Amino acid sequence: MPLHIIKLCVGVSSIGKLREIQAKRMETMRQRGQTPLLRHITRNRPRRMREILAGGSMYWVIKGYIRARQRIVAFEEVDNRDDVKRCGIMLDSLLIETELQPRRPHQGWRYLEPNDAPRDVTVSKSNDLPPELVTELEALGLI
Repeated sequence: MPLHIIKLCVGVSSIGKLREIQAKRMETMRQRGQTPLLRHITRNRPRRMREILAGGSMYWVIKGYIRARQRIVAFEEVDNRDDVKRCGIMLDSLLIETELQPRRPHQGWRYLEPNDAPRDVTVSKSNDLPPELVTELEALGLI
């Protein structure tokens, strides 16, 4: 089973906002004549890349909950302006909504074992409602 990565989506209030930011980034790249791609740059390179590339995803924590994921398709070495090597995590453009799973804040990224990853949802339940409200409505069986 593939290994995953979990990352806080700082400054983003909803899945819709993340979609908007990523679409804008890709459109800007198209306008510049570049190949549109989604890349998250991080300081540390995962040591377990082979396990992640076997179908792993980046799980995004938005407002204290894992809410979505994107498949990780590649890793690349990135030269930063300060001559420090960084790791680019290349992401598939498809953003998949997941069941809500509460998460505490943490620095950087963390590994997420397959058995701990939330399941995908096939139909959006949240419509960008506050995560606490969605959790409460689910517990009551209303969504």
